[in-house]
Amino acid sequence: MKIKIVIISFLASCIMFVSCGELSSVASQLAGVANLVNCEYSLKNISNISVAGVNLKQVTKGNVTVADAARLLYAITSKTVPLTMDVNVNVKNPTQNKANVTAMAWALDIEKKQIANGNNNMAYVIEPKKTTVVPLNVGTDIYSVFANGGVEALKNFAGSFGNDGKSSRLDLRIKPSINIAGRNISTPNYINITKKV
Repeated sequence: MKIKIVIISFLASCIMFVSCGELSSVASQLAGVANLVNCEYSLKNISNISVAGVNLKQVTKGNVTVADAARLLYAITSKTVPLTMDVNVNVKNPTQNKANVTAMAWALDIEKKQIANGNNNMAYVIEPKKTTVVPLNVGTDIYSVFANGGVEALKNFAGSFGNDGKSSRLDLRIKPSINIAGRNISTPNYINITKKV
């Protein structure tokens, strides 16, 4: 109920920025945004995970070469540990109407600690009774995760991405938005997604 009130307030603020001549063309877009509240969000998987240029799957499997180990050790000692990965979000539309989003702000937590945030500026239409995958490209420095634990902390971190790139310790917050009359308007609150074990 609370999220529906948020969506209604969101739509009311959208209409304030639209002229009468634009209302008809924007009406379906607004309806699509309103329908986002009925969509179901889940984490499909995490892919292309790399720490300091080393494929994290190799770490979880124990297949770390001498060169990989040297690269990781250098990253930790130089206090710069870049992490890149794709977080793939399933947006399922169980209704008979389309749902629209033109941008999606996001924040990512691993083990209850925010490690990155960003914005996906791709537009998506989630068709009725369909699921659309929205990829979020993550790039951040996670030296603080390993600051005290070193390589052992890296092993623990890698362990949280077991089961072929799926993590049971990942929380994602997303904030969909639309662009109306050149103005980007987002929902006031984040939608929380937690990876189910």
